[in-house]
Amino acid sequence: MNLRIGHGYDIHRTKAGRPMILGGVRFTESPIGLDGHSDADCLTHAICDALLGAAALPDIGHFFPDTDPAYENIDSQILLRRVVATLAERGWRPVNIDATLIAEQPKITPRLAEMKTTLAATLALPADCVGLKATTNEGADDIGQSRAIAAHAVALIERR
Repeated sequence: MNLRIGHGYDIHRTKAGRPMILGGVRFTESPIGLDGHSDADCLTHAICDALLGAAALPDIGHFFPDTDPAYENIDSQILLRRVVATLAERGWRPVNIDATLIAEQPKITPRLAEMKTTLAATLALPADCVGLKATTNEGADDIGQSRAIAAHAVALIERR
């Protein structure tokens, strides 16, 4: 089999005093960020898990445990590059990504193109191979109350 599909999901609670980073883009206008051991970029983490899942590998926490101080506040684009390298070692490469961010705040849509460009560069893919969408949770649950942000991602990989 030369093609595989993987799905990834991540969620992080919001937290004052942390930077808001999504898809490798810093939202300086946001008064809150995401809580986590790394930079807590849930979009990038979901993409990592989608790629790892497509290759039938363990999840992001296996490769970059939150108990390891080496990953404290690390830029998730570094983690994504390492995931791509891990796939390459096993003979795989990303073909395309499709992801959805679910958040009430900050407003995501005005920054989608910037996130797409950043992620495409990290993945070494053309920007038209990275699909990004944003939606809200219509006020429901912690996401809808701006207490968390989540992301879903699907990845297609191919044998090199």
